[in-house]
Amino acid sequence: MTLLIVNVLFVVVWVAITGSATILNIAFGFLLSAFALWLIRDQVGGRIYWIRIGRIASLVCLFFKELMLSAWNVAVMVVKPRMNVQPGIFAFPLTVTSDFQITLLANLITLTPGTLSVDVSDDRRFLYVHAVDCTDIEATKHDIANGFERKIMEAFQ
Repeated sequence: MTLLIVNVLFVVVWVAITGSATILNIAFGFLLSAFALWLIRDQVGGRIYWIRIGRIASLVCLFFKELMLSAWNVAVMVVKPRMNVQPGIFAFPLTVTSDFQITLLANLITLTPGTLSVDVSDDRRFLYVHAVDCTDIEATKHDIANGFERKIMEAFQ
């Protein structure tokens, strides 16, 4: 985690030196400083940092893939003349344990069209999810567990 802080500090220095705080310049500064840290990864013990960055990138790619698929499914569902949907709320058993992981999972579910995180149980063992179509709840639970939840656990444990 300290390499991430160093990376962000390098970005701040880059923005200060260039005098431009545009999104493109910040992204370029981040990539430039990440490349510089990658060059000296053996000296600073940063192999785990790069593995984690790769896993976070994998989670982001999965999110965009699920976002596109679910947006398409919801659009097709809305355009059909007869909507044969069964909306409902189901309890998703959580494997993630930390507050950060639970919050990230709930936000990823909410940002995906067709689903909405409603609540977390008091004992933090279940996440209650509203889905537009609850015809196959077990498949939806399986998709969440083997998709977002697994990637979150890989990236942040």
